[in-house]
Amino acid sequence: MTKVLIIEDNDDIRENVVEILELSGYDVSAAENGKKGVEAALKHKPDIVLCDIMMPEMDGYDVLQALNTHPDMQATPFIFLTAKAERTDVRRGMELGADDYLTKPFDDTELLRAIESRLKRKQVQQLFYGKSAQQLNEVITKKDGLAELKKLMLERSSKTYKKNQHIHYEGDRVTGIYFVISGKVKTVKMTEDGRELITGMYKTDDYLDINIILSEDKYTDTAVALEETELSFLPTDQLDKLLYLYPDVGARFITLLAQNIREKEDRLMQIAYSSVRKRIAETLVKLVTNHSTDGKSIKISRDDLAALSGTSPETVSRTLTDFKDEGIIDKQASTITLVKPERLAKMKN
Repeated sequence: MTKVLIIEDNDDIRENVVEILELSGYDVSAAENGKKGVEAALKHKPDIVLCDIMMPEMDGYDVLQALNTHPDMQATPFIFLTAKAERTDVRRGMELGADDYLTKPFDDTELLRAIESRLKRKQVQQLFYGKSAQQLNEVITKKDGLAELKKLMLERSSKTYKKNQHIHYEGDRVTGIYFVISGKVKTVKMTEDGRELITGMYKTDDYLDINIILSEDKYTDTAVALEETELSFLPTDQLDKLLYLYPDVGARFITLLAQNIREKEDRLMQIAYSSVRKRIAETLVKLVTNHSTDGKSIKISRDDLAALSGTSPETVSRTLTDFKDEGIIDKQASTITLVKPERLAKMKN
């Protein structure tokens, strides 16, 4: 039976939710404040947690942060129940790892739909440690390490990140490697004057943070989901074991790392010596080549294109308008279609 924990200081709401869920066949436990909620979660290991934000002892944010420090709770779906749904509050909760928000008052259907939706996404929990140790021992008996690594990553529990949700921050301690099951991710650094510089773009089947095979220090940039993105995660200790026993995996990662370094060098040369028109043209061609689904269009914000090409958003807007007037591209909202990609590729400096 699926176990649900409800953490809510309002007696009427808590008892009402418990009744609804028990009638729907869930095994329900309840706590009247954040502190008791954390204790109940660690004791009962629920499959999903519903938690109010404004509570005595510990608020909902503190509860989520506390549970995230326990590896066996990090993949447990977490839904905030709150009458407070300002954009800043939602964003803070999502950045901490919340999976959803239910704004009070909500009806039975909304409650059950939210729970069912999150449980379907995360039926196998324990994002970080799960069953990987046993699976890894099975992997090392295989022949093709790289194929088995991908299979292992796909079989692991996954975590879904919403658009603009942070995956890790610059300065955080490196704990493992991510694999993009679906969606897109960007890595960014902030310049001294507060501008964002995109250091990488990642899509389905890409690995994030390849640099951990050379360094187990701290992340040098911040990773952010560009759209709803599903990732799996392999801790460094298990990756180290795999690399030791599978040289072809290490060789592949080194190749990817060398390619990343070359791409960054090319971008630095482009920023240093190419004109704005040429930089934006080359960036568009590269984006469509590497990330387009139809081979001619790409969806990207003005700010992200500016961060990729090393210029300002205003300059990007003017240049894209010029390209459109010249018949080189077509632009509808944030979708850019290359009408004459050969002209962009051969743009003069």
